[in-house]
Amino acid sequence: MKKIFLLIIFINLISASPVHAQEYKTSMGLRAGLPVGLTIRHFMNREYAVEGILATRWGGFVLTGFLEREYPLRDYPGFYWYWGGGIHAGIWETGYNPRLETDHKGPVFGIDGIVGLEYSFDYLPLNLSVDLLPSFNLLGSTGWGGINGAVSVRYVF
Repeated sequence: MKKIFLLIIFINLISASPVHAQEYKTSMGLRAGLPVGLTIRHFMNREYAVEGILATRWGGFVLTGFLEREYPLRDYPGFYWYWGGGIHAGIWETGYNPRLETDHKGPVFGIDGIVGLEYSFDYLPLNLSVDLLPSFNLLGSTGWGGINGAVSVRYVF
């Protein structure tokens, strides 16, 4: 079954028609960094996208949603930079961390920002992005949540 799945993915990658940057509507993939998880991004029009991140953190999970504005880097075809804002909600289960002197247990809710750089391949249905996410927790472990960052690899469809 695993070989069949890999063969289907390989055939899709080889037979893919050219996908030019931001002509796609939706992309979905993996996010490595802080937070680590799954990401899905959908363009509402050529400039605005919504992004959702389902991430694991502190023994629990957090769902984050963003509204993002994207701009092309004119001198670098395929590259775009973006910024936006959103909210996160989830539950942490780790408990007290003596090294950080914080308690990460229970529900969490807050506001987030995002700034990033994205590259979409011309002849592969993939894109890569790197971003920074400043956050502020309003409920749970309240206060400044830090600036997290990650690299995402998404399949474009």
